[in-house]
Amino acid sequence: MPGLDDSRQFVPLKIAVLTVSDTRTPEDDKSGATLVERITAAGHTLAARGIVVDDIAAIRSRVETWIADPEIDVVITTGGTGFTGRDVTPEAVEPLFEKRMEAFSSLFLLVSFQKIGTSAIQTRATAGVARATYVFCLPGSPGACKDAWDNILVHQLDYRYRPCNFVEIMPRLDEHLRRPKAKGATV
Repeated sequence: MPGLDDSRQFVPLKIAVLTVSDTRTPEDDKSGATLVERITAAGHTLAARGIVVDDIAAIRSRVETWIADPEIDVVITTGGTGFTGRDVTPEAVEPLFEKRMEAFSSLFLLVSFQKIGTSAIQTRATAGVARATYVFCLPGSPGACKDAWDNILVHQLDYRYRPCNFVEIMPRLDEHLRRPKAKGATV
């Protein structure tokens, strides 16, 4: 059965949160705040937080800066994953992926379907690995952020979670690059 192995020590990660929106400000960014709350409650460190407009260049630039930062292990974006003309987060971020995480999108769809039924089809949530950094692109609603964190990310970003998790493979994410960035738990 999957679950936490209390014999393993928790490994706090440094996580950056980026809200993609033309209208949100730090004062009314509920989705970003939801993620920050959950990240810190789980024992992780908020490494950075920002808001950028729905623009491919602006989104990509911020994410590129964060994945190049050796102090950031994970980037989570919220917003811009729908179908409107301004929804461009996947277009901005996916070209940065060295490895796409196809199963994240599928699992997020299953979780969302249980909550919002067929409306779950309206998301293009995506994830991948870029320069030894995990990147997750979530929809811009607080509910979607809660669902993704509470049902997927809280487990996979916890070294104690068994039978396996993202943290335990962090030291090997960049082995093809031969860079020392990924210094998470040892296997």
